[in-house]
Amino acid sequence: MARPVKTQWEFGDLFSPEQTRKVLSVSELTWQIKGLLEAQVGVVWVSGEITNLRLQSSGHIYFTLKDAGAQLNCVLFRGEPKVDRSLLQDGRKVTLRGEITVYEPRGQYQMRVVAVELQGLGALQAAFEKLKHKLSAEGLFAPERKRPLPRYAQRIGLVTSPTGAAIRDVLHVIQRRNPGLELVLAPCRVQGEGSAAEIAAAIRLLNEFHASRWAATQGQWALDLILLTRGGGSLEDLWAFNEETVARAIFDSALPVVSAIGHEIDFTISDFVADLRAATPSAAAEIITEGVFSSGQFLAEAGVRMRQLAGRQMAGKAQALSLAIQRLARVHPRRRLNDWLQRLDDLQTGLLRSAKAGARRQRAAWQNLSDRLSRARPALLLKHRRQVLRQAQQRLREQTLHRLRESRNRFDTLAARLRLLGPEQVLARGYSITMDAHSGAVLRTAADARAGQRLKTRLKTGEIASVVEPD
Repeated sequence: MARPVKTQWEFGDLFSPEQTRKVLSVSELTWQIKGLLEAQVGVVWVSGEITNLRLQSSGHIYFTLKDAGAQLNCVLFRGEPKVDRSLLQDGRKVTLRGEITVYEPRGQYQMRVVAVELQGLGALQAAFEKLKHKLSAEGLFAPERKRPLPRYAQRIGLVTSPTGAAIRDVLHVIQRRNPGLELVLAPCRVQGEGSAAEIAAAIRLLNEFHASRWAATQGQWALDLILLTRGGGSLEDLWAFNEETVARAIFDSALPVVSAIGHEIDFTISDFVADLRAATPSAAAEIITEGVFSSGQFLAEAGVRMRQLAGRQMAGKAQALSLAIQRLARVHPRRRLNDWLQRLDDLQTGLLRSAKAGARRQRAAWQNLSDRLSRARPALLLKHRRQVLRQAQQRLREQTLHRLRESRNRFDTLAARLRLLGPEQVLARGYSITMDAHSGAVLRTAADARAGQRLKTRLKTGEIASVVEPD
């Protein structure tokens, strides 16, 4: 904690009986305190945790810097161009440089920030995120540029420390899974100052080695890929693999690069740029040798599988042969002939049985018809049918005459009604019908007549022609 500021007078002096009482306004007192703070404290460095971060529309940023025992109001004005504003986030521990002053309208002291630095791992993490964002924007992490690894790698380049645990893990896995795999080691430091430059140089050296061997042997003795690896450690220990120079070397590599840095939870910039990221050095070795290892297992198990398949094929063929023999016995010509002869006997028996049954049915039908004929006596039946016919003819004549009389009566009634409603009966009672002489249209009201119109008036006997005169 900062020591109390020693001033030239104490607050008790204000009330000393020897002095004349001087009353200050709030503004005057605040102004004096502000002057004392700026003069006695001035510009300082303060560390703490950011909280209550607020970005105003004016562009100024207000926040509180706190620790376990106190808190300090801070302001970063828009006109401070040298401060990286992205470093200010709630919960982040920072070291601030600024001037202690007083905001007079509220009477509160605050710090006007002019510089921001992250504390400890926070600075490294911020640098990591910044470089990651930059390289991602340039396309170094693009999935479409990732190259597949060769399935049967014969020769790989290894970039790691020759004394680290990672190389022992890799060699152990390769010896167990693919002892014939050749390794070309490009030793380098994987930790400490200057290690990033050594890693990048080792990657470029292996690419040059690959290019020279390819040109000299038409690719027979060239490298298939590069394995970049080291064991686990803290963020500072792994920082060499977060350097931009290493990322650029991986991106520029003509060979596919496998990155196996640290443990499964560790991620570095190299992992994002590499063509493949492995969780551990051992996992990387297993991925590289997977093609040869799985093919070796396949060959080792091929004999057993072939014997099993051959046994299944033989059993299947034996069963198929047995079924074929059974089918052949069922379709042999002699058996078919015997079946046909038996079928012929059955047909002959059925034919004789059907003929006898048909004869019996015909005999029974003839006997039945004979009995019915003898009982029917056609002469008597014919006489009865003539009598029925005469009765039907008589009823037909009577119904016809009755219907004719009814129709004549109905016709006479309708004719009389039609005559009563006809215009002749109306004219006979003294009425007349006036019509247009040309069209024959009947005039029903005086308004239908026009001046000069020729009319025709029909009476009971004869017609009268007339012309409409104007009013």
